[in-house]
Amino acid sequence: MECRHSEMARNDEASHKALVARVFQLYHELSRQGSLKPSRNVDTLFSQLVSLCAQPSNIDVRYLSGGEQEIRSRLIRLCAEGEGLLEKHYSARLGRRPFPLHHLGAFPYYNNYLKLARLEFETLHGAGVPSPKRVAFLGSGPLPLTSIVLALHHLPSARFDNYDFDQAANAMARLLVAPHPELARRMAFLDADVEKVTAELREYDVVFLAALVGMERAEKARLVKHLRQHMAPGAVLLLRSAHGARAFLYPVVEVDDLPGFDVLSVVHPTDEVINSVILARKRFNDPE
Repeated sequence: MECRHSEMARNDEASHKALVARVFQLYHELSRQGSLKPSRNVDTLFSQLVSLCAQPSNIDVRYLSGGEQEIRSRLIRLCAEGEGLLEKHYSARLGRRPFPLHHLGAFPYYNNYLKLARLEFETLHGAGVPSPKRVAFLGSGPLPLTSIVLALHHLPSARFDNYDFDQAANAMARLLVAPHPELARRMAFLDADVEKVTAELREYDVVFLAALVGMERAEKARLVKHLRQHMAPGAVLLLRSAHGARAFLYPVVEVDDLPGFDVLSVVHPTDEVINSVILARKRFNDPE
């Protein structure tokens, strides 16, 4: 039995080394691109990276070397830049249509968002969270697909307040929703840095924190502390994390990173949905 475990450990180590080498090769190829705006080369490299990291893997990025951790951190920021440019490109393209929301399928990862929104709704429902009346999405960007999909398909009476510090991104998002009166009445786009949103947070039943808001652990911890201070007791926080090789694409949030919250559920998808989902409730008797 010991021999078998040793052999499995050696196989894991070899597969992890091969994975890290290929991920970092793709990072270097992407970093050599003149721009990360959508193009044939950039799209192909990102598609290869996402497909690679979506494969089942038991790698734990906490055990990467210091140098590897630094490259992973740079890769996450590079992915964030590429994702932002991709969303701006498609938001602008959709915004030129008479009814933009009828054409969301043009976005290459739209099906992933459909599945992620369903997963998040089912996670809320499965934890016994009542259907929220007011929802905040922090870090919504120019193509706020999660809010749109949830509002259209899962939470048809909820009001969504989408916060982003980028005024241009919010303007683009408004253009997508404006031609759809029923949704536009339930959806606002507010220009604000997450850490400047204070008293308003007490009004929300559910707060979503986007995966790329707070890309380093210390940044995320500061944001969680801010939410702990200003969310209403009993309100629910839904965060996105990453697990296994997917943690090369997005920051990891650990259960221990949520003081003042009771964790209700942690879900690690195994399909093409990249983000993990963590659901936590603000404690009623938090001494903070």
